[in-house]
Amino acid sequence: MAYKGNSFKNNTYNKSSKETKGTAKATPKRDPIIKPFDNIDFSEGQRKALKIVGLFLILCSFLFAVAFTSYLFTWKEDQSYISITNGSWNTLFSTSEELIDEGVEVPMVQNKLGKLGALLANQFIFEWFGVASYLFVLLFFVIGYKFLYRKSLLPIWKTVLYTLIGIIFLSVTLGFIQDYIFEVPHILEGKFGYWTNQLLNAQIGKYGVGGLILFAYLAALVLIYNLDLKLALNNWSSTNDDTEDFDLVQDKPISKSDNINKTNSIETEGDGEENIDGAVIQVSNTLRDKSTDTVSINDRYAHLHQQKTESEDEEIGLDEEEVSHSVHFETKDTAVETASNSFDLSVDTPLEIENTPEEPVVEEVSLAVEEVKEEKQITANDLVAQFGEYDPKLDLSGYQYPTLDLLKEYGTGKITINQQELEANKNRIVDTLRNYNIEIEHIKATIGPTVTLYEIIPKPGVRISRIKNLEDDIALSLAALGIRIIAPMPGKGTIGIEVPNSSPEMVSMRSVLATEKFQKTDMDLPIALGKTISNEVYIADLAKMPHLLVAGATGQGKSVGINAILTSLLYKKHPAELKFVLVDPKKVELSLFKKVERHFLAKLPGEEDAIITDTKKVINTLNSLCIEMDQRYDLLKNAQVRNLKEYNSKFVNRRLNPEEGHRFLPFIVLIVDEFADLMMTAGKEVETPIARLAQLARAVGIHLVIATQRPSVNIITGTIKANFPARLAFRVLSKIDSRTILDTGGADQLIGRGDMLLASGSDLIRIQCAFVDTPEVEGISDFIGGQRGYPSAFLLPEYVDESGEGSGSSDFDLSDRDQLFEEAARLIVMHQQGSTSLIQRKLKLGYNRAGRIIDQLEAAGIVGPFEGSKAREVLYPDEYSLEQFLETLRKEN
Repeated sequence: MAYKGNSFKNNTYNKSSKETKGTAKATPKRDPIIKPFDNIDFSEGQRKALKIVGLFLILCSFLFAVAFTSYLFTWKEDQSYISITNGSWNTLFSTSEELIDEGVEVPMVQNKLGKLGALLANQFIFEWFGVASYLFVLLFFVIGYKFLYRKSLLPIWKTVLYTLIGIIFLSVTLGFIQDYIFEVPHILEGKFGYWTNQLLNAQIGKYGVGGLILFAYLAALVLIYNLDLKLALNNWSSTNDDTEDFDLVQDKPISKSDNINKTNSIETEGDGEENIDGAVIQVSNTLRDKSTDTVSINDRYAHLHQQKTESEDEEIGLDEEEVSHSVHFETKDTAVETASNSFDLSVDTPLEIENTPEEPVVEEVSLAVEEVKEEKQITANDLVAQFGEYDPKLDLSGYQYPTLDLLKEYGTGKITINQQELEANKNRIVDTLRNYNIEIEHIKATIGPTVTLYEIIPKPGVRISRIKNLEDDIALSLAALGIRIIAPMPGKGTIGIEVPNSSPEMVSMRSVLATEKFQKTDMDLPIALGKTISNEVYIADLAKMPHLLVAGATGQGKSVGINAILTSLLYKKHPAELKFVLVDPKKVELSLFKKVERHFLAKLPGEEDAIITDTKKVINTLNSLCIEMDQRYDLLKNAQVRNLKEYNSKFVNRRLNPEEGHRFLPFIVLIVDEFADLMMTAGKEVETPIARLAQLARAVGIHLVIATQRPSVNIITGTIKANFPARLAFRVLSKIDSRTILDTGGADQLIGRGDMLLASGSDLIRIQCAFVDTPEVEGISDFIGGQRGYPSAFLLPEYVDESGEGSGSSDFDLSDRDQLFEEAARLIVMHQQGSTSLIQRKLKLGYNRAGRIIDQLEAAGIVGPFEGSKAREVLYPDEYSLEQFLETLRKEN
């Protein structure tokens, strides 16, 4: 019978497991503190984090080794750098030029790790522990190796303890002997070792320090290795032959000469059942308590066996850390191991039980698994591999994008700096503020195409409101139009004063579109608006705005801005990817784009002109766009996607079936050049579909650009403003209009001619709009229109106006007319107002019945057709002519 891990403490024999079969193997000794760490079931993320920490610590160990070694050879140069910079870590990220600007001449660092190596080595070697700091390299490497591979090169906690003790002892020791080797202090021992020795020398003298260090080393050896000082005494004494050892088995002293005989007697001891055949008993060091009981090896084994049989279910065991004695059972041929200071008793070789019955051999039954062939499925990847991705541009594969040669270059496109003007404006601003006892510390100018921004920093204690209230006074002193003060500037601790340039530069559309920023943009709908006040090209993504509200007084550049938006999109998008719905109540602003009808424009079925100018057709077009929006949402729902980009990506990868109604969906951009005219003529009929499109249409790729000359509250209502987060304001005539369009002032202080403010979220950006002239737009339209296009414009869903249902006398049945038909006709003719509300009020009818009556009156020819918010035209001037008509109807009936 074999016992695994039998443990004894103070001559008490404990059993640590219930094993009755198998072999007993020696358990490898583990670090008691690291052992729980090995058994922790870390998650995948925690294991990755430990590996990264391990790699970092190993890297630190190599970097420290390089820095320390290099410092031993270059410490003079490194110390020169450290002494000049006072060893400050802040200089690690400062360049030599910055330090030279401060009047400090900095020597070159010779350390192999540069400034970092010099600072590290100076801190650890010079300031702290000297060359003993090399032990940190060992410490970092051992811990990093443990974290990385989960294996210990050395016991972790012992390594930490011994390393810290070694650093302190070695630093103090080198500080003690340093005066005999080098004259330069702190290189070998560091300041810790140096000042520790100085303190001890002042108290106990140099010889006392030496004795104390020797005592500390010997004490450490005794504590760590249990050093036997008798070995040293034997070398000094000539009478060491009488030294006796203590036999732990026989409990009596033995001499050295008896050790071998004792070992041999144990090896050849009897062969009975109570003896262990071919075993060597190795007992380690002195017992913890001085017990006088003698226990033979056979008695111990018998005692163990008796405990096993008497209490089979009782478990008696100690952890490896609590074991006080251990016996190693080895084969005859194994030599007796040297006694150690361990108190553990463990079994190295198995003890086999005689006449152990053999276990019956069970034959395994093989299992055959038949493979089932699955039906091959055609996936989207197979379709892509077979046919390739769907190419929406294939119908117009030969389409050529417009070239930059179609655009003109106005000016050089570079900012001309007028130093005299800048200096004069600076002096006027400073003098004006000084007149009101406002001092400034710093002023900086940023020159733009049309406006220069002066950023000032007032002295502490100056209230910002005082400077903001001086806007008119500064404008008076500068004799300039359109002074705008930004106090404070967002994201900066400055106050901005925007002053128009005396000779503004024109920003051409070609200079903006030719930039790499526009040519390589990956935006869905990029629009190049112009250049900012810092002369940077500003490009916005209409798909992320997602709608744009444009306002500006007449002649301030609003129509040019609309043309710039259209031109940007024409230069960047293919006809298969983008369609325009153009609404031009003025009939002349957008007519230049008529030539691109078969490429980029969309219209209602049956319409001749794709550019909409009639108010009635505008209402039908807007409602048709709402139907298109609803249809697209149905397609997105069936495709299980959330936006147009994901839907088109699925369709291109052939994951959507066209037979189920799916199709490639282009972006649709609705552009209304004069929205105020539509609101005046149609009112709610226009506002309702516009608000609905603004609320819902962005996810399906329908975006709106609404422009107006009158940004008043009755034109730009709260419902519309709430869904247009992006607003573009050219110069307006009043602060009220500026607050209506931007929710803040500033648009009334612009200088016109394309000067505009873009409000996107909380940002307010001043931009000089890119100029594109009418001949340039005409040339672009001719270039695109001269190419092969689609058979017709993109057709929107058909919309049938509910008010027009049943129109015409042929659809009117006299038998179906309402009982109040004639009374309602007399009421309409008497008031000369053909409205449903009049019939409701006077005849006390509901809306549905009044609506049917007004339809019957229209079919009979008494009132005219529906005209939006206007009342219907009354076709009979007086009641006499009406009565004659009604009499004719009665006779026909």
